[in-house]
Amino acid sequence: MTDKAGGVYGVCLRGKPGWGENMAFLTAMSNSFGARWFDEKWEPQFNTPEWKKTIDFYVALLKADGPPGASSNGFNENLALFNDGKCGMWIDATVAAGFVTDPKQSKVSDKVGFALAPNNGLGKNSNWLWAWSLAVPAGTSKADAAEKFVSWATSKHYTDLVASKEGWARVPPGTRTSLYKNADYTKAAPWADMTLESIDSADPHHPTVKPVPYTGVQFVAIPEFQGMATDTGQDFSAALAGTMTVDQALAKAQASATNVMKKAGYLK
Repeated sequence: MTDKAGGVYGVCLRGKPGWGENMAFLTAMSNSFGARWFDEKWEPQFNTPEWKKTIDFYVALLKADGPPGASSNGFNENLALFNDGKCGMWIDATVAAGFVTDPKQSKVSDKVGFALAPNNGLGKNSNWLWAWSLAVPAGTSKADAAEKFVSWATSKHYTDLVASKEGWARVPPGTRTSLYKNADYTKAAPWADMTLESIDSADPHHPTVKPVPYTGVQFVAIPEFQGMATDTGQDFSAALAGTMTVDQALAKAQASATNVMKKAGYLK
């Protein structure tokens, strides 16, 4: 699919550094390669062959078949490239299905097919599990009004409203189980069954091939993760940009993660 002279690239993947940008994708991808953030003793694992295979493959793939400047591309940048017909494949959030099939947004809306995130043969897909959640601050004086809004915004009534205004294919996915039993939605969204299968197959309690002490598929549910993964994301983005080798990026990630875990008291 790659036709660089014609401005078409075989694959677009997240490269922009950040715990919720490239590291969301790379953590999920690493699960399929048998890697993990920590072993059962909370020792960082970036010095293992599994992480080496993950980042080697990722960097080589995007250098051969990715768009220029991939190290700066996140969800929004890749969405724009895909909708403009510049990407053959894009692995990302299921919510994108409604965007890439919308003829108002996408030049390739009638040419898009869907598949589950890749599997490297070890029993774990490269899919993740995430949610944008609504919360009511404990100190608010408008708790009743906020609760009513949250209830409405996550209700079947809201789903019906979006469908009436934008069509069933634009309804927010992954919000209500009943949506996937709605014939109007499944007819308009051929990706519906696959989305549900992807959500159901992501197991935050058993995210990796080898056992781990943490919960989370594309993240580690500890307070230190956000800062640690932001640093690590910068290392792997640098490897993709070519300002650092893969080995250098992995060594730097291993050192910084070990330092954080020692300071936090996970390691002696």
